[in-house]
Amino acid sequence: MIRCILVDDEAKNLENLKILLQDFCQNVEVLALCQTVDEALVAIRSHRPDVVFLDIQMQRETGFDLLTRVDHVDFDVIFITAYSEYAIKAFRFSAIDYLLKPIDIEELKRALTKVEKKSNNDMAGRLEQLFQNLKSKNGNAHKIAIPIADGLVFVNIETILYCEASSNYTQIFLNDGKKYVVSRTLKEYEELLSEHDFFRIHNSFVINLNAIKKYVRGDGGYVVMNNDATLDVSKRRKEAFLERFGH
Repeated sequence: MIRCILVDDEAKNLENLKILLQDFCQNVEVLALCQTVDEALVAIRSHRPDVVFLDIQMQRETGFDLLTRVDHVDFDVIFITAYSEYAIKAFRFSAIDYLLKPIDIEELKRALTKVEKKSNNDMAGRLEQLFQNLKSKNGNAHKIAIPIADGLVFVNIETILYCEASSNYTQIFLNDGKKYVVSRTLKEYEELLSEHDFFRIHNSFVINLNAIKKYVRGDGGYVVMNNDATLDVSKRRKEAFLERFGH
């Protein structure tokens, strides 16, 4: 049973979310509905929930205000937000779950499935990274959370040389020789990293344009990365790559 607390300053939103959880999600118990940070603090200390559904922008306070007042975050947090795109990316870089208003039932189920699996339970570390990414200049994240077997590892984006597709997994290669295999698709990392000088040169590769040592011409050609790996450039991506690389 997943034990939940819901936090939103609007009573209607709380009731709607409670109904969605009770009608469409199995093994979920709603412990408390809270409209203020103070109410939520009391409920968290009293009930010790598995997960808190937390609205970000309330009338006088934010969901972040609540989290800074919790002594130890030993529960999962799923944010409910209508935030701008840059902030959404900050959540994704930090491996934090969020739901956009109005809440989609399938997205809600997926978020709860992640909580149930407890695959990445270092919530305190994820929240710390989220706060850093939200504060960073122009909304650009400096670190990305990479899920590993026993938790998360946070790496500086500029240390990533390239990402390589491997079925529904992605291999992430760093400039110190480390490699991480992640159960996420290459497309997800393409979307996350595209604004940080990363480019998809091939169906199998997203590369850091700042980590290229050499480009060798050919039908598509290939690049030599700083770790001496040679990666093919597809014919159909060659023109866009050369234009981007020229910039």
